[in-house]
Amino acid sequence: MTGRLRKLGFLHIVPFRRDDPATGLEEALQLFSYGEELGLDGGWIRTRHLQYGVPSSAVFLAAAAQRTRRIDLGVAVIPTVFESPLRLAEDLATADLLSGGRLQPGLSVGAPRLPDDVADRVLGERWRDEDVTYRRIERILGFIRGDAVDREREIGLGGVTELSSDRVEPHSPGLASRLWYGGGSLRSAEWAGSAGLNLLVSNISTAEDSEVFSDVQRQQIDLFRSRHPLGDAATVGKGHVILPTDNATPEQRERFAAYVETRTPRTLAPQGPGRTLIARDIIGSTAEIVDTIANDPAFTAVDDLLLELPFSFSAEDQRHIVRELATNLGPALGWTAKV
Repeated sequence: MTGRLRKLGFLHIVPFRRDDPATGLEEALQLFSYGEELGLDGGWIRTRHLQYGVPSSAVFLAAAAQRTRRIDLGVAVIPTVFESPLRLAEDLATADLLSGGRLQPGLSVGAPRLPDDVADRVLGERWRDEDVTYRRIERILGFIRGDAVDREREIGLGGVTELSSDRVEPHSPGLASRLWYGGGSLRSAEWAGSAGLNLLVSNISTAEDSEVFSDVQRQQIDLFRSRHPLGDAATVGKGHVILPTDNATPEQRERFAAYVETRTPRTLAPQGPGRTLIARDIIGSTAEIVDTIANDPAFTAVDDLLLELPFSFSAEDQRHIVRELATNLGPALGWTAKV
């Protein structure tokens, strides 16, 4: 592994049972505390709508901020079509201030991944008139950055006056520099670089000039940095399912292997009309995982590595993966735990 790797963390879907969501949320908060105790750099969540996962990322991360003191609190990613740009900017800034400036919000654009009739019911039929292009994130970025949207003026009612702000409040200095874009194509990588955002890639990409996943992703990373104002110093994070088998029980090894086996067929060729590429999960001993990562051109180009936790695994399985990341895999990659 190269000296590029700076941070290690986990990425959690925060699964819960339909009839008992509170338990799943609490288990996830405990995992964030556990990851911090182990010295990891960050805990990230996924955003999920109409599923058994967290839809309100800023709310959850504000709660996680009260259980932790140091680790990054990220989300990969918030699909902005479901969000009001104004309210999202307000919520993220509020959560960031409550965390002491630790939020790492990832954003994405595009139409909702729902059948049209369902989208009409949950978003209203006028959602088709909304701008779901990169301009939506540019608006959010401007709000978070503190760009003026009005002028400071007094407002009053019944003899009581208040001073209105010329920008979206609250303002959290530094949050704009911690925004990520979740990309999986050359176009998205180029735009994220030009916009000066951080780039977040995952185990899903788009076959364009190649069908070799690692080569495709490395091309996106290189293009991103070539367009970014910071050049080679621009930050790239990568999420990937990695299942360490060292110190796992026989039952866990069997469960991990079965999980990978059921998911492998979809990695053998581009999927669907969009030619979606899906990377194969990584499973094995610490030595085997390190060897795989060290020979992958995409992995060696990233600054932050996030281990994606399978949503179907138990809380103990997830703790095993997080523990192995901090105590064995991370040090083998040249990373040092934070204490």
